[in-house]
Amino acid sequence: MSQPPRIQLLPDQLISQIAAGEVVERPSSVLKELLENALDAGGTVIRIQLEEGGIRLIRVTDDGRGIAHDDLALALTRHATSKIASLSDLERLLTFGFRGEALASIASVARLTLTSRQTGSAHAWRLPAKPGATPEPAALLAGTVVEMRDLYYNTPARRKFLKSEATEFAHCVEAIKRVALANPDVAFTLEHNGRVSLHLARSDAAGRAGAIFGEDFLAESRVIDTGPGPLRLSGQCATPAHSRPRGDAQYCYINGRFTRDRLLAHALREAYRDMLHGSRHPAYCLFLEIDPARVDVNVHPAKTEVRFRDGHAVHQFVFHAVQKALSSPLAALAPPPREFHPARIEPIPDEAPPQPASGQSRAWTPPRQHSLRVTEPAVAAYYAFSRAAFAPSDPLSPSAEPPSASSDATPPLGYALAQLHGIYILAQNAQGMVLIDMHAAHERILYEKLKRAFDGQRVATQALLIPAVFMADALDVAAAEEHAGALSELGFDIAPLGPAQLTVRGVPALLQAADPVTLARGLLAELREHGASQLLTTRRNELLATMACHGAVHARHLLSIPEMNALLRQMEETERADQCNHGRPTWTRLSLRELDTLFLRGR
Repeated sequence: MSQPPRIQLLPDQLISQIAAGEVVERPSSVLKELLENALDAGGTVIRIQLEEGGIRLIRVTDDGRGIAHDDLALALTRHATSKIASLSDLERLLTFGFRGEALASIASVARLTLTSRQTGSAHAWRLPAKPGATPEPAALLAGTVVEMRDLYYNTPARRKFLKSEATEFAHCVEAIKRVALANPDVAFTLEHNGRVSLHLARSDAAGRAGAIFGEDFLAESRVIDTGPGPLRLSGQCATPAHSRPRGDAQYCYINGRFTRDRLLAHALREAYRDMLHGSRHPAYCLFLEIDPARVDVNVHPAKTEVRFRDGHAVHQFVFHAVQKALSSPLAALAPPPREFHPARIEPIPDEAPPQPASGQSRAWTPPRQHSLRVTEPAVAAYYAFSRAAFAPSDPLSPSAEPPSASSDATPPLGYALAQLHGIYILAQNAQGMVLIDMHAAHERILYEKLKRAFDGQRVATQALLIPAVFMADALDVAAAEEHAGALSELGFDIAPLGPAQLTVRGVPALLQAADPVTLARGLLAELREHGASQLLTTRRNELLATMACHGAVHARHLLSIPEMNALLRQMEETERADQCNHGRPTWTRLSLRELDTLFLRGR
């Protein structure tokens, strides 16, 4: 019988290479560790140089505090760090790197050289990661330079798993963006194969987000800042109109450290649930600040996953903070200065037209810039007509008092000018032109009203002057009889007239303008498929969304100017009015600058 193999200690080099399999997945993993070390050293200007996507060379230079001569060799040793000394330090981590094994792991699978000059030292010291090497004098103004060459040169099996140069470079750029977003006061410069590929100057959080995501992200995002407390959430979350087909613009940080926490991802997805279309993904850059003792960041080798002491509280806090920001009505947002009012708008040239000389007939071209004049009687007459045209119970009846001509409050969606093909509303606001999908907008308005009406009370029923009678199969008639109580809770009065006939005698007051037969058929189909108890609990919002869709104004339905303006005002007061119940955008705008670009004005 053969003897079992003896248990033996592994060589230090093999131990480091095994650890490298957890820490060093690809060049971007090396770059992440080196950037975190540079930030922990107090670097404010960081320069990154790559060759062949980081496979051939990664050089990170910072202007931080540097490493002392006696500590250079220790820095390349496994489990050696200056950032923790006890268990209490590990439980309240405030630094990025803390495991003390990154440099040692990198040095076991690549050629690593460390050059550093500590503040106050006469010169720098250079140490290659080789057995028996000693520090030697070097030239360096300040800070530290970490140079890694030929990743996986001694482990060719792992090198085969690396992707193309372009792919690895893209991962390196992503690693830089993740670090740069959390450190806007640090300047970053990236060079690839000798050419500058990215430069991020020092800025504030919004400026850094704009530099990385683009100005469109800033224009289409809501600012979140929950203020001081045991939990604090800040940053920006884009509106669903800025959603993406992939989740490649989702950045979430815990105490400044980028994470991919499933709990936070679920909370954010739930906050967008009622507004996203199909499989679209939201975009956000959010920073959660929490007591370090209440979160464990030492549960993953790459430190991208965490564990909360009270995960449910964190989930609810993030969910409600983001949902509240996204649900803010347009009217609650800071409006720009008012430039016009609904009424007769007369352009007045800034200067008098030039007079033609005697005997000449020359056409006058008005100047490009105009001011606007609105008369108070015109505004009053406009709203008097609006109030006279509609009864107060009409869902599109204007209710707000007209602003004075000297008011500075401009409605965000402006005022309606016309209806396009019976589908879209054309409006004008202070910035330019606004287009509104009237069905999608009215659908969201009715949906939010139905949710409020259904919360904690019975939905009000509007009796029909002439009941609507329609043919129905036996299953629908049976469903109407069986679920009469549930129908009443939803604001419907539906009763059988015979074995194949139903009559609708009342509908929800908010949907009184909708086709009662369409509403009844859709509701009975839902009751037959899901049952009353599920519809009134888990699937309640889906049912209300369907009812709102049936009750909203449809295409080819002509609206008057006062009706259009009433719809715009209700949109501004409605939560989540940017998207309909299915996640489609309800409105868009073109600024005057964009219009000038379309028509090549000023060129």
